[in-house]
Formats: sequence, C-alpha cells, structure tokens
Amino acid sequence: MKPLKIIFAGTPDFAVPALATLIEVGHDIRLVLTQPDRPSGRGMKLKMSPVKDLALQHQIEVFQPETLRNVDAQAHIEATKADVMIVAAYGLIIPTNVLQMPLMGCYNIHASLLPRWRGAAPIHRALLAGDAETGVTIMEVVPALDAGAMVSKGVLTIGERDTTQSLHDELAKMGADLMVGAMRQLAEIGKLPATSQDESLVTYAVKLQKSEASIDWSQSADFISRQVRAFNPFPVAHAMLADEVCRIWMATAEGSTANEKPGTVLDVGAFIQVACGEGVLFIEELQLPGGKRLKAKDFVTGHGLRVGRYFE
Repeated sequence: MKPLKIIFAGTPDFAVPALATLIEVGHDIRLVLTQPDRPSGRGMKLKMSPVKDLALQHQIEVFQPETLRNVDAQAHIEATKADVMIVAAYGLIIPTNVLQMPLMGCYNIHASLLPRWRGAAPIHRALLAGDAETGVTIMEVVPALDAGAMVSKGVLTIGERDTTQSLHDELAKMGADLMVGAMRQLAEIGKLPATSQDESLVTYAVKLQKSEASIDWSQSADFISRQVRAFNPFPVAHAMLADEVCRIWMATAEGSTANEKPGTVLDVGAFIQVACGEGVLFIEELQLPGGKRLKAKDFVTGHGLRVGRYFE
C-alpha cells in the first residue's frame, strides 16, 4: 500500500484508535489538528487532548489553532500538501476552503448510522431513543452538518446493558478499522465511491443538557434504564434520596407491574428495586455526594436503605 500524506483532525478519546491505527499501518501523518489545551481537574491546570498526547509520542507535528478561519492557520494547513484530511470528533468548524485543500478529499468518522443522528451526541441519542442498533459511518466532509455522502458503514447491536461508554469504545475501534480500509482503497484507486444520504430519513442528535439527567419516576422503567445508561459516564442520571442527590450509574428494567407510588423502594438486596410509572427499575450501582460508586448491596448496607423509602 502506498502511504498517504494525511492531516488528522481530532481531539477526544474517540479519535485516538483511528490515529493510532493509521500510524501503525504506515501512513504519513503530516500534521495533527486538535483543540487547544483546556483547563481541567480541581486545579484547573491546562490539559492536552488525548489525540495530542498520542501525536507527541510519535513525534508528529501538532497544530492547535483556536479557529481555522484565520488566514495564517489556513496557510499552515495548506503548506502540508496533504493527500487527504481525516476528521474524528475534532470539535471546530472546518471552512470550505480548508476542506478543499487536500488533494483527495476530506473524510469523517461519525458514530451513527447516517442519516440517523447527525450532530453532537449520536451515541447518547441512539441509546436514549431505544434504537436496536448503532454504528459508524465514514463520510465525505461538507459544509453542512454531517450531510456528506457515505463511503462505508459498520453496524453494532445495542445490548440491554450497554452504556454510552461501552458503545463509545466499540465504535471508536470500529471507526478506526473502517477508516483504515477506506484509506487503503483510496491509495489503491485514487477515489472513494460514495452514496448520498436520504434527506427524508435525517434525525438530529442535539447536544446534551444536564437537566435531561434528572429522573422522572412516572416514566417507564425501560425509559429510565435507557436514561441511566445513556448518561453514563456523563452527566450521570440522578434522583433525590433523603434530600441528597443520588447518582445512578447502572440500572435495568423489569416489566412486572408495581402498584406503589413511582419512586418507592420495593425491595433491597443485590438490586434496589424501584417502582416506576410502568414496570420496575433494578438499580445495580449508585453514589451519594462525597461517596464512592457502590454496588446496590453495599449501598443498602452502608446507608440503611429500607423498603418503603422514596426516590424523588
């Protein structure tokens, strides 16, 4: 395979497997674009992105402009004379003239089965909506949001215990493999056949709001389970328990009917069973402020939770 001269644009953990695999198979990564270092942690010290960390380990040039609309930034990118640009959760708008700089185009790794779930939070939205499957689409990058023609797809079944974190990790690996396959084809034949998206099937994965993580016990247990798993690891679904915010990290649903008020603790043990508007929620892992994440049995023992108490 002829190595391609690549500009890689990515920032978070999701993008790391793709960059690592492209390096491993021998492509010439000319430049890595990633967002500027941001304050993080209790001390609010500047922290580099996971993509920058990997690039520096391989002595690859890293470029971190605040915007790509700057003339000097654009000149720096153009000077690489790249064959192709690969984008994976970069997080900055890429102007049209920058998209046109690479000789063979610009391609994105998007964590959904387009045209479903264009936008910022495709993994969360697929889980929250109860989709049976999700996946990755390799697509051409165009100025409109996630609207480019599709090169290839990979499909992943969503299980009843999947969280955003577990799906994220699998999709990141899948995206890396799909992109490497696409670059192999591009190197061999000089182009990537692509299929236009059906605009009538478009849905949008709008950015998460922290308010969405608040549990309404009048909802069905099935919905609340999806809510818990969709917001793991962030922003974490929560409810009030004895005037404290209780974060719920894992829960599954049972369809049996409960006559008690929604939010009532029905049973405690290996699971904390809570009545919902429809069905029963089986809580497996939860956390109170200042405490550790605990399995339900340990939480019950440590906090004296009893049948008949209420989550609000």
